[in-house]
Amino acid sequence: IARISDEFWFDPIEKGLALRSVNSSRSAYACVFFSSMFFQHYCWTAVSQPCQKEKQLSLPCKLIIKSVLPVFRCVNVLERNVERCSISTNPSGHHITFQLLCRHGVVKTYNLTFQDCDPLQAVFAKHMCPNILKVHSRLLADVMIHFPTSQEEITLSVTPMKVCFKSYTEEDTDFSRTMLTEIQLSPEEFDYFQVGVDSEVTFCLKELRGLLAFSEAASVPVSIHFDRCGRPIAFSIEDLLLEASFILATLCEAEKEFHSLFFGAVSYKEKEAIGDTFQSLVTASDTEEEFGALQSSQVL
Repeated sequence: IARISDEFWFDPIEKGLALRSVNSSRSAYACVFFSSMFFQHYCWTAVSQPCQKEKQLSLPCKLIIKSVLPVFRCVNVLERNVERCSISTNPSGHHITFQLLCRHGVVKTYNLTFQDCDPLQAVFAKHMCPNILKVHSRLLADVMIHFPTSQEEITLSVTPMKVCFKSYTEEDTDFSRTMLTEIQLSPEEFDYFQVGVDSEVTFCLKELRGLLAFSEAASVPVSIHFDRCGRPIAFSIEDLLLEASFILATLCEAEKEFHSLFFGAVSYKEKEAIGDTFQSLVTASDTEEEFGALQSSQVL
């Protein structure tokens, strides 16, 4: 998530804990969801909205990533010394408490202030995408390692016969000073392969590297849903205890730019202010119930 933005939404709900983030240009959205069964103990209490006493809401709040990362720095040290991590929210005090219960009775407590915010939820009907690929995270990581860290965007092109990942370069690029990488895979190398439309989409590589690091740690396959250029591409992983989804804007070849205004994750109030601009690709929900209804609708 730190590869997406400098801040993230901490959103505990009845079914588990969701961590969401969207970048400043609104061209990338990430959500990592931990089921309540992921935790040894999970207790969720709804928060009533002052104006609507009968409506029960979750507690979405925004945190600065740089304030949270130091809590979990040095994973190897944490695994050796920390026996349990406790996370609790204090709505009245506007802070979240992280407690690391270490060996020998040592307890480290971090009280981090959060900012109240509207729920953040991108809804992308990936089941309507004509192209679906499912590949093991290790194989996808092995492909991406061949692209230099300076590579900002890559292009994914598919046909019923092959899948190709290649470097994306501008038309005015000096190719004599540029390293170009192209890797082709056959359909047999994928766990699931469905190509309904021959397409070529270009997206940012930075955000994908973040998902790959997470999927490799979880050792789960990555699903890729996409359509034509200019429409979002979704990378997702799913396990019994956790889910992660990264939705990225793709380059519109006609205009040679990413359509940030036609792709994004917005709060309900922002969506009303902007109008129906996002309806063609992505919308936002204010509650989990509304999200469920939108997810079943045909959002293109």
